[in-house]
Amino acid sequence: MSRSTGRPHSHERASAAALAASELLEVLWGRGQEAAHSAEVSLSQLRALLVIEQHEGTNLRTLAEALGSRPPAVSRLCDRLEAMGLAERGPSATSRREVELRLSLRGRVLLEQYRVARSREVTATLDRMEPADVARLAAGLEAFHAASARLAADQDRPASRGGNIADSA
Repeated sequence: MSRSTGRPHSHERASAAALAASELLEVLWGRGQEAAHSAEVSLSQLRALLVIEQHEGTNLRTLAEALGSRPPAVSRLCDRLEAMGLAERGPSATSRREVELRLSLRGRVLLEQYRVARSREVTATLDRMEPADVARLAAGLEAFHAASARLAADQDRPASRGGNIADSA
């Protein structure tokens, strides 16, 4: 056990590996973003689009919570997304005082291009791994994802595509 955390060394090793993988994925996803011509949007705009996609019809308050930001900043972010033709605002079906956010067709196309390019980058790396290692990686990531979803549920956070938004960007 580690003296500093009281957790087994395997947790520290797994944490270090997850952080390193996260940083590598950021690089790979950045390449994918550039290849998909989605470099026209910032990381915060991309994250907002991903949240809106997962929670179609969400309001500004919920989007702000999911992004860990303040409503005025998120409102300006949505102004930019709307001006770029990536998102649309409309009246809420449940409250006349609220606005719902939805992706536009252009926003959906941008996210699809981004995912295709990002997938190519990740697949190129996986192709250089042994099949047994890929299977172990998949099992470990599924378990990590499930634990993350449970943590989000325990903390009453909005969940995203299959678990947590955190940074599916």
